[in-house]
Amino acid sequence: MAYIDLGVDESTLPGILGLVAYRPQTGGPLQDLVNVLLVAPNSLSRGDRELIAAYVSGLNRCDFCRDAHSAFAAEQLEGGSALVADVHADPGSAPISTLMKALLPIAAAVQQGGREVSPSLVSRAKAAGATDVEIHDTVLIAAAFCMFNRYVDGLGTQPGQDSSQYAAMAQMVAAIGYDVSPDMRGDG
Repeated sequence: MAYIDLGVDESTLPGILGLVAYRPQTGGPLQDLVNVLLVAPNSLSRGDRELIAAYVSGLNRCDFCRDAHSAFAAEQLEGGSALVADVHADPGSAPISTLMKALLPIAAAVQQGGREVSPSLVSRAKAAGATDVEIHDTVLIAAAFCMFNRYVDGLGTQPGQDSSQYAAMAQMVAAIGYDVSPDMRGDG
């Protein structure tokens, strides 16, 4: 059970889902941000952006976000869960694009601290074909997931019960993104 009473069944609304239901006034804008970062049209695929989120969440040891976004990435990437596991184990030897091999170290640097992103990391990403927007979005996804991870773990929320729960969520996220109903958000 979370450190505060969320007023929901955390077995059906684990992790950030319970927090969004508890406080839709703050959860709604967070959902909007994650939709812009992970779902909206972008030159990086949705699967690659989910992979960045999963990777940073793994570095932060946030079980819910790591497992959820790993499932969401696996649902949207050729190679599925085996590919995602390879990235968590060693992104440098994982069978991912040269571009992703250059962007993930930027995400890892952000996870350590914004000032850890160096000109050489950015130059390497640009040499691998990254656009300024892709570098920007990688930094923002990593920074946002550091915040999401700390939010989820800082309030002691429960992770999902098992991998099937994440797989079901992954299918929904792949189909509709991270939208929540206006009633749940409290803005309509």
